[in-house]
Amino acid sequence: MIRFVQDANCIDYTPSADVAAGEVVVQGSLIGITKTDIGAGKLGAVHLEGVYDVPKDSATVFAAGGAVYYDNSKKLATTTSGSILLGHAAQAAVSGGAVVRVVLNK
Repeated sequence: MIRFVQDANCIDYTPSADVAAGEVVVQGSLIGITKTDIGAGKLGAVHLEGVYDVPKDSATVFAAGGAVYYDNSKKLATTTSGSILLGHAAQAAVSGGAVVRVVLNK
């Protein structure tokens, strides 16, 4: 029998190390962002929906509506499709800018 557990805008998450608010959390091909600090071993939430300003390399350019990937090792939004899909650019992000505005998981 299928049973409803929770809405999918966020999921429960218990990290093994402290996670600060605004950090990207990658679990396999599932990606989300924390809104609040979560202590190691403590239950918190990772948000799977919303619009976030995500750091990017200043030389990287995104077109509005273009795919935004996340390089977990550099902790930056990227156009490289080999990284995990974060979402789509809510607006264009030009060279020289520090962030791209991303519609998460859309």
